[in-house]
Amino acid sequence: MAEQHPEASAELANAARLPLVLAELLVARGIRAPAEAFAFLNPELAHLHDPMLMLGMDAAVARLERAIAQREPVLLYGDYDVDGTTAVVLLKTAIEMLGGVVRFHVPHRLREGYGLQSSVLEAAYAEGVRLVITVDTGMRAFAEAETARTLGLDLIVTDHHLLEAGDAVPHALAILNPNQPACAYPEKSLCGAAIALKLAQALLERRDPVRTREKTLPSFLKMAAIATIADAVPLCGENRTIATLGLRELRHPAGAGLRALFAVAALDPAAKALTGFDVAFRLAPRINAAGRMDVASEVIELFSTRDAARAAELAAKLERLNRERRETEATALNAIQARLANDAELAGDRLLVVDGDGWHRGVIGILASRVVERTAKPAIVVSMEDGVAHGSGRSVDGFQLLDAIESCADLFTRFGGHAFAIGFAMPAENLPELKRRLRLYAEVHLADREPEHVLRIHAALPLDRITPVLVGWLRKLEPLGHGNPEPIFMARRVRLLAAPRIMKERHIRLELTQESPQPSAAAGSTAAIRGVGWDLAARAASLGLKQGSLVDLAYRIRENDHPVYGGLEVEIAGLRLHGAEAA
Repeated sequence: MAEQHPEASAELANAARLPLVLAELLVARGIRAPAEAFAFLNPELAHLHDPMLMLGMDAAVARLERAIAQREPVLLYGDYDVDGTTAVVLLKTAIEMLGGVVRFHVPHRLREGYGLQSSVLEAAYAEGVRLVITVDTGMRAFAEAETARTLGLDLIVTDHHLLEAGDAVPHALAILNPNQPACAYPEKSLCGAAIALKLAQALLERRDPVRTREKTLPSFLKMAAIATIADAVPLCGENRTIATLGLRELRHPAGAGLRALFAVAALDPAAKALTGFDVAFRLAPRINAAGRMDVASEVIELFSTRDAARAAELAAKLERLNRERRETEATALNAIQARLANDAELAGDRLLVVDGDGWHRGVIGILASRVVERTAKPAIVVSMEDGVAHGSGRSVDGFQLLDAIESCADLFTRFGGHAFAIGFAMPAENLPELKRRLRLYAEVHLADREPEHVLRIHAALPLDRITPVLVGWLRKLEPLGHGNPEPIFMARRVRLLAAPRIMKERHIRLELTQESPQPSAAAGSTAAIRGVGWDLAARAASLGLKQGSLVDLAYRIRENDHPVYGGLEVEIAGLRLHGAEAA
């Protein structure tokens, strides 16, 4: 259970006229003043910061204005994920609106890999390009920045990746990164597309500030919102404003590409408002599928074309690539699970390193995340291909995976990442030594840590307090995600009105009612509410649940829109018999 602040929560609830449980959730987010609560629950365009506060913005805008005025071709160099491709779309659109000439390059994940490439810069220079702008990449491109300087290319780096204290920055005309030293920009957690948005905003406001604020900027927030949610930056501060207003604008998609993408994702924003979940789990995987499985540049074409037929064709391809990604991922994940089940030594490691021949490099990062979810251990998944081991890893709270990798730096041909996610390539013959060293490293640095799945409960909320009015208030917390998690509530003394109904041998459906807090002869039950528990059939059987069982629940509130069975229900995140000490 999260730490509770009853006095501060009650004070905020009274002062701001909020439901107590909503006040509890806001206080847990560091919001204690009524004005702060109002701003958090009601983001508006005025909450966006002045882009000129960002270090390097003056120089970047001035150079870009000169390129547009002289019709110099500008090369946008992006990344192959949602953040990188949408960032290219935003800047490309802004420059073209002002009459500029734009080219773009998004590297192929398998053939080129991540980051700026000197060969692309040399080819661009030969074709007459004199200004290159990176989006969502470039902070580690020291050699490539030197290539640009030698050629006579002006380089503007826009990137959000974190810098360590004392880190050098590449030589460039301007660097737009709120994390760089001496940058006074208030929001430090912008994604790459949001930084591209700020450059576009600064550029457009110089030309027509009124039109930019009233029309152009709200439209641009659509792409920025998709990237902000997909890139899992904290959804608070300016990021929350971008995501909330962008989701609102997405109710009315004007572009052929967005409409086509919504169609293949079976989303109708005119009928039902989009949520952060829709973006993170229905739109983002389809956009990312292009870079994982094929060519990410087609995402930029999708969002740039005005031809509805071409947009439908491209969206259909993304849908096909996403199906291929899921199938590829499922096949490899089954192999990994079988390996863990049959290899006790591997399964017993504190840091898991699992390798396989020919696993698609576009999904090994997802596979590492899946292994972490299932085992609560840091995990690295390695694809062996043509004598090269390509690895991607994900970590758990409290364990710096990049530090572990850096202890083996001599084994790699290249590596990088941050505390929770890493990637590398190395000769395949080095893999046994990597496993040996990482096993020893983990035995030291994870010695006092036992793997555990932690369920964080945010507030107590008896089931009889769930009402449509309360749910309407809680909806104002959207969009939910990193830094603004979906609330998980606790209800004690919940009675089962019937035995659990098993669904597809793995899931359960329950009929529940809230008992009075204190048992007594006069105590009665409240109205029933449905509950669903995914993958909880075995848990229900182990507890011997039956009609009349009294349990404690951890749950999320759900709104079921089924025409017959619709209404409010709870999704069970954890349960135990009432009175038991641990779930």
